[in-house]
Amino acid sequence: MNFFKGKIKASFFYVLGFVAIAFLAGFKVAQDLAIKANDVKAAQKILDLDFNDNEINMLLRNVERTRQGMKELHAFDIDNSIPPALWFKPPKGGKAIPASQAAINWGLPESVDMPENMNDLAFYTVAELSVLIRERKVTSVQLTEFFLNRLKTYGDTLQAVITITEDRAMASAKRADELLKNGTWLGPLHGIPYGAKDLFSVPDYKTTWGAGPYKDQNRGDEIATVVKKLDEAGAVLVAKLTLGALAMGDVWYGGRTRNPWNIEQGSSGSSAGSGSTTSAGLVPFALGTETLGSIVSPSTRNGVTGLRPTFGRVSRAGAMALSWSMDKIGPMTRSALDAAIVFNAIRGTDNIDLTVEDQPFNYNGKADLSKLRVGYIKSFFDQERNQKATDDKVLEVLRELGADLQPVEWVSDWPFPAMQAILTAEASAAFDALTRSDQDTLLVRQNAGAWPNTFRAARFTSAVDYINANRARYKLVQAVNDLFKDYDVIISPSFGGSQLLTTNLTGHPCVVMKNGYNENGSPVSISFLGNLFDEATILSVARAYQEATEFDEQHPPGFLD
Repeated sequence: MNFFKGKIKASFFYVLGFVAIAFLAGFKVAQDLAIKANDVKAAQKILDLDFNDNEINMLLRNVERTRQGMKELHAFDIDNSIPPALWFKPPKGGKAIPASQAAINWGLPESVDMPENMNDLAFYTVAELSVLIRERKVTSVQLTEFFLNRLKTYGDTLQAVITITEDRAMASAKRADELLKNGTWLGPLHGIPYGAKDLFSVPDYKTTWGAGPYKDQNRGDEIATVVKKLDEAGAVLVAKLTLGALAMGDVWYGGRTRNPWNIEQGSSGSSAGSGSTTSAGLVPFALGTETLGSIVSPSTRNGVTGLRPTFGRVSRAGAMALSWSMDKIGPMTRSALDAAIVFNAIRGTDNIDLTVEDQPFNYNGKADLSKLRVGYIKSFFDQERNQKATDDKVLEVLRELGADLQPVEWVSDWPFPAMQAILTAEASAAFDALTRSDQDTLLVRQNAGAWPNTFRAARFTSAVDYINANRARYKLVQAVNDLFKDYDVIISPSFGGSQLLTTNLTGHPCVVMKNGYNENGSPVSISFLGNLFDEATILSVARAYQEATEFDEQHPPGFLD
């Protein structure tokens, strides 16, 4: 009995001591409070709150404790490559995803002739170059040297190249030729040169993210999964290309990337170098990324074909993170067929980026539009705008190809500004150290719409609002899925209404391609939208459209000298 009394007594004093420590700590916090009632009252205006004086006085100690904890977090080193423990996966819906992978018949040309003028190879498609290499009419080394020379000749004019990866390229090209000589053909990308936006890590080469604070950055042995997958497919990386600083716009630390159709005009962003070099024939294809328009916009400006895949189709491992729940990687090419070939090589899991799923890509390249359910966003087509005639012509072409076009009412009345804050909050977190170190002043753009100011402003988005915005986003995905369950493809002006923001939030795929020119002679585009994980259908329809028109075969003048 005395034993238990002793235990109880000891426990009592232990608890009493703990309470005393907690009280003293709380007393110290109360005395040292940096957060005052007036601070909270002012903050309420920003956070849309309305607490009374008593409620504010009660929460001061809690807010101060949180602030002290956050100061420790701010001092904790977290590299840009570290993702959050929360993953975005768009809820499935709409058209059913195929259960198995079918064999792909690319429908490559049966035979391709070498041009009389070698310079004409600059605008050959991946599909055509693939046949030339497979038939041993040109070697990968010859093709690689050809495009390296074009990069050196025109790269400065377009301000589109950051690093030429010549040593790596030549080693890869020689390996491709040796494999083919010994009877091994790795597929349509075997020996094909390409460029990559300079936010993909490649060992032995700097990875600048297009931004002054990182212009000498070395990511060590880190290699982007997409680069590794293209290595395995036999492709040859010849250059790391410009991007708007930290994936915004076309202004980077070395200048402004140019549109080869109009050198006085920027390439648009942020996959600016990828669009510019592919358009001008400096590379057969390039890799871009999109968070909110960075494949669609430069593909439009430069007149190339871009694929923004479903979120969760392509691993972002080894790529600069801007928004973990919105970043996507896709090809920028000369044709929808080329986009399909490149996409097939880079898609799939890697056990690093946990958002990625292995889903079938049953591309057959031949779309019978009479058997597909095709919609168009009527309200966007009805809007008066400069390129209305070129967009309307797309609908005419599709009808001639057998499509029974149905008008679609796009989703509306959603809290889009709050959901767009998801991007800025995540981007601010990705570059928190940059802001707090004041190194953001090294970025070229410093206006209200540039990253430094956006990163600062995003700190006033509360965690509660960020989470609730994602809950609204979940409902938005379901609404778009409900719309798509009745359609295989929906046609939209590339920048019509809320479409671009909506589909980037929901993760639905998009193929964007040239459909004409504006009054200044620069390209304009149209977008084909698809169900989640159904890139195959929209790429096949895009190919049918391109085979019925000539826009994908037209290239900027002045780049064949």
